[in-house]
Amino acid sequence: MTQQVVPRHILEEIVWYKWQEVAQMQQQQPLAALQNQLTAAPPVRNFLTALQQNPSQPSLIAEVKKASPSRGIIRADFDPVAIAQAYNCGGAACLSIITDQKFFQGSFDNLRRVRSLLALPLLCKEFIIDPYQIYLARTAGADAVLLIAAILSDQKLQEFLQLIHDLGMNALVEVHTLAELDRVLNLKDLRLVGINNRNLEDFTVDLATTQQLLTQRQQQLQSLDITIVSESGLYTPADLFFVAQAGARAVLVGESLVKQSDVEQAVRSLLKNDTPVLQKNIENT
Repeated sequence: MTQQVVPRHILEEIVWYKWQEVAQMQQQQPLAALQNQLTAAPPVRNFLTALQQNPSQPSLIAEVKKASPSRGIIRADFDPVAIAQAYNCGGAACLSIITDQKFFQGSFDNLRRVRSLLALPLLCKEFIIDPYQIYLARTAGADAVLLIAAILSDQKLQEFLQLIHDLGMNALVEVHTLAELDRVLNLKDLRLVGINNRNLEDFTVDLATTQQLLTQRQQQLQSLDITIVSESGLYTPADLFFVAQAGARAVLVGESLVKQSDVEQAVRSLLKNDTPVLQKNIENT
């Protein structure tokens, strides 16, 4: 009897499922048909430029997020458009829209809905493993796409990065370790790097990850003029100051904002050094 292979961790489980999901989507709509929709896609807005507008503090990429594998449902009364509008009013520079359905209860429809109503540049937050998903993101109105170094080979990272740029979008290339950062620093035309303070294998969070990686590669990153985004584990103005001092130009914050009763005020408090309304509790990341 053949022994069933089980995923070693949640990231591997997500990737395994994603291959099945992409295959199903391609059966329902072939790549050529999807590519034909590009001419009707809304124009691309400059995600990277939007992050560079305010030199006095890190720019905020606020994430529209209903659930996660580690926390389950984060907000039961989830309205992606209302949350996106609150982020916009609060002062976010860009938005991140989670499109994974099975593990995060997101969707590309959420991306389309937010795009149709808001002017802020949008990041498609997805586990990209195939070019099909990049074309899908563009047709849905994405201005940037996440690429996760932990799940992609060097060759795939370069191919996907080039495709994203060819479609006029920006790529946020995400790393968690120094080894991953060194890999992506060899990519051609790298512009935007995300340092995830959350370990995607066990979902533990350590804000010092941003500081440690930037301390070791700061000179190289500066010479390449790469914009750094610190992701996960950010709750207070002090947290933003900490990663900004390390060299982060922007932050990506989701759960700690979306679970607040007043999302707009939560954003204002985070960005303007008001009395923080966010509870810093590592167990709730």
